[in-house]
Parts: sequence; structure tokens; C-alpha cells
Amino acid sequence: MEGYDEELEEIKRRKLLEYQRRLAEAARAEEERRLEEARRQEVLRRILTPKARERLANLKMVRPQLVEALEAQLIQLAYSGRIATPITDEELKSILRRLMSTQKEIRLRFMRSSLG
Repeated sequence: MEGYDEELEEIKRRKLLEYQRRLAEAARAEEERRLEEARRQEVLRRILTPKARERLANLKMVRPQLVEALEAQLIQLAYSGRIATPITDEELKSILRRLMSTQKEIRLRFMRSSLG
């Protein structure tokens, strides 16, 4: 019986260690995600006017994936020098209009090909 108890304790110990490792890994990943988001927001503060940032924040509540992709693209364009900064609200609206019309065209083409 004593050998069984020792084996059971060893299994419990290993499970606890594995659980602690997973918790630490999850905490590390969350911290990395938080730091990356802070860096991203800092870059956006530099490349967008306050009004443009406000527009993106409002849009993010409705279309989070769209805004995330757009932010990444704006950051990349700004770093490569292919877009003038700071980006104003009017410029951002123009970019959004072009992006939305492109998405509508893609959806329409997809729907037409699905029906055809």
C-alpha cells in the first residue's frame, strides 16, 4: 500500500508541476501580447491624428478584425515611407472607403460565382 501512495503522490506532483508550467507559459504569452499591443498603440499615436485614432477606436467596436488588419497595414506603410504621416481623419476615411468598396466587390464576385 505504501508503494501505491508514493506512486500516487508522484503523479500528483508531476501534474501540479505541469499545471504550474502551463500557467507560467500562459502568463508569459499574455504579457508578450500586452507589450505588442502597447507598441502598436504607440506607433498608431505617432502616425494618426487624434481624430483618426478616435475613428478607428469606434470602428473597432463594430469591425475588430477589419481594424486590426488596417492598423497593421497603416503601420507597415508608415514605416516603409509609402504614406505621409500623420494620417488625418479625412485621409483615413478615404482609405476606409476604398477598403470597403474593395471588400464589397470581392463579396459580390464570390456571391455571383457561388450562384452561377
